[in-house]
Amino acid sequence: MTTLVLASASPARLATLRQAGVEPVVIVSGVDESQLDGLPPAELALQLAELKCAAVAQRDEVPAGALVLGCDSVLELDGEAYGKPDDAADAVRRWRAMRGRTGVLHTGHCVRATAGDRVAAATASTTVHFADLSDEEIDAYVATGEPLQVAGAFTVDGLGGAFVTGIEGDHHNVVGVSLPLVRELLSELGESWTELWTRNVAL
Repeated sequence: MTTLVLASASPARLATLRQAGVEPVVIVSGVDESQLDGLPPAELALQLAELKCAAVAQRDEVPAGALVLGCDSVLELDGEAYGKPDDAADAVRRWRAMRGRTGVLHTGHCVRATAGDRVAAATASTTVHFADLSDEEIDAYVATGEPLQVAGAFTVDGLGGAFVTGIEGDHHNVVGVSLPLVRELLSELGESWTELWTRNVAL
């Protein structure tokens, strides 16, 4: 069974992979996400994913022959890239700009096969339609603290799910990792998605 290393501290990404039958080893990259400010949103997401993947692949604790997956998400609104809010006030400002509108959630994915140091990378983009929240709803949501922990200041799989009226594209991508894209990247490297399934998956 091939080991997948997730180069991310995101509990949502970890939960998504587990629900899909994959039990990754988590090693957080520690990459400074502010170092690439100014890039177009989709490119920013991809380059950060590549940096995270490369940083973790060099670690001594990565199992021999492992596959390393780096991901990074940003929300594009009016051509600007939005990662995690700086603070509660920033989250409130963002939601007042987002409500009743449509954005695009970009998640960069990079997979590195440590055996042979082979790399495949791509970005998945999903259109997200936001509900027209009242000021009171925005304040209540930000007060939960959830928007401060995630790119774009919203979730689709948590408290923020009630504020997303529609999605065009891969739902898992909005959560933080596109399973179909990861499968495609593995295939590019000559690896199999099903080889990542844990042994307790009924086949």
